[in-house]
Amino acid sequence: MSTVLSVTKRETGHRSTLTQLRKGGAIPAVIYGYKVDSTPISIAAKDFKKSIQKNGQNSVFSLELEGKKVNAVVSEIQQCSLKDEVNHIDFLAINMAEELEADVPIKLLGQSVGVSEGGILMQPNLELKVKVKPAELPESIDVDISSLKIGESLTVADIRDTTSVEIISEDDYMLVTIVAPVSVEEETTDSEEEQEPV
Repeated sequence: MSTVLSVTKRETGHRSTLTQLRKGGAIPAVIYGYKVDSTPISIAAKDFKKSIQKNGQNSVFSLELEGKKVNAVVSEIQQCSLKDEVNHIDFLAINMAEELEADVPIKLLGQSVGVSEGGILMQPNLELKVKVKPAELPESIDVDISSLKIGESLTVADIRDTTSVEIISEDDYMLVTIVAPVSVEEETTDSEEEQEPV
């Protein structure tokens, strides 16, 4: 089910206009894509934040713009790292009947056997690229890591058949690996080697 949000068409212009919008509790945004010309808009920050908290960033938004409803997904969010505020949003208008490609967060489930034995969990990639109809877009892809031992890894090939959506990331795309802990003895040896004269 899509989330209905009211948006307002805005004038493009000076940076001061954008600053004024943000001070007034709105977020500058743009919508483009299926049957929509690129249109600068603004959206109430509190409404957008509430919707994200309730439905997640991957939900489908029904944007009400000048009496017309447009189905869209978030294509990109620009955030201010200092204030943890959203500076700008790109909305992509979509055709609900057609599949789209999207990056979906990886959610690790369980406690790895290897970590319990002192191993260190490494997660080199935080998202997977999937192809799915908008209404079926998951908020995350669950990956069970409970059986992973030290020295073992999980790639897309290991989970491809366990998910209901089509993953288009390559089979060797690394999801998680458990590495052996570095012992104090190894660290000391490494430092001594570094200090030895050449």
